[in-house]
Amino acid sequence: MNNIALYRKYRPQTFKEVVGQEHVVGVLKKSISDGNMAHAYLFAGGRGTGKTSVARILAKEIGTTEKDLYEMDAASNRKIDDFRELNESVHTLPFDSKYKVYIIDEVHMLTKDAFNAFLKTLEEPPQHVVFVLATTEIDKLPETIVSRCQSYTFQKPTRSTLAAAVSRIAKKEHVMLAKDAAELIAILAEGSFRDAFGVLQKVISYSRDANITRSEVESVTGAPRGELIHALVQAIADGKIDAALAAVAEAHKANVDFVVFQKLLLDRVRAILLLKNAPSAEKFLAEQFSGDDFTRLQKLAHAKTSKINARVLDALLTAYAQTPHAYIRQLPLEIALMESLA
Repeated sequence: MNNIALYRKYRPQTFKEVVGQEHVVGVLKKSISDGNMAHAYLFAGGRGTGKTSVARILAKEIGTTEKDLYEMDAASNRKIDDFRELNESVHTLPFDSKYKVYIIDEVHMLTKDAFNAFLKTLEEPPQHVVFVLATTEIDKLPETIVSRCQSYTFQKPTRSTLAAAVSRIAKKEHVMLAKDAAELIAILAEGSFRDAFGVLQKVISYSRDANITRSEVESVTGAPRGELIHALVQAIADGKIDAALAAVAEAHKANVDFVVFQKLLLDRVRAILLLKNAPSAEKFLAEQFSGDDFTRLQKLAHAKTSKINARVLDALLTAYAQTPHAYIRQLPLEIALMESLA
């Protein structure tokens, strides 16, 4: 088991183990218990949110064995001939199950001709067939396909959900993951359990002991050092443009990913403004940051001379959106700082 990817090793095997998709699981469980199965389901949502895992659990819950479970990757099997073969195969009876279940991943990748070839079968499949279509881009699906399915939207897990998940998996792997390390992994994962577990696995492989710190996550992922972020946030709060630009220059010298750098920066500036303007947000923010980080954010939020305001946050948001396309990656952030702190 040691060589198995963590996201596969700890993939949920039952509805009870699925995290963050209660709105989907609850309806599916009731449909199964009521014997009210749809002939086609459409699972839409970001990558790594559990669509394929839930599809497999659904198949298991309705009694479909591995012999009668078929999985297709539409990115590789996207032509009309592939779906002509599927149209023929659905008419054969299951080997030893009540239902044959077809899971078609990344279904938005199908060609127009393949969609047309599949449409009739999707509309009127044999009684023993259940289709589960999964996609990260539902807007690319023809309405004729969407309208013939019972659709479910999978939500991206929150950062606190991801941080709790990687901490739980680390514990099962006999590793102690620092809270700020889990926080950074959760941010880098961008709402994907699979990506979060992938980062965790890299860090575990890199670490020399069973205690993983934030600095180790930074080293493995290339994420900027926390000190750089803190220095920039403090410079913005103090209104010191020279110190702010110096922090950006230091980040460039360290060859950090400026998209990640600005994501972490936005995260902290937003938290400061929420702490300043919405005291009710304090509880959930305390869960997202390590003790030292949260204390620092609270101090900046209550500092009467702080220059951090909504205008600064808006400028940083604009810079973040421009950075992936910038010839000089740090330039949008430099401009944002000069305009908002001038």
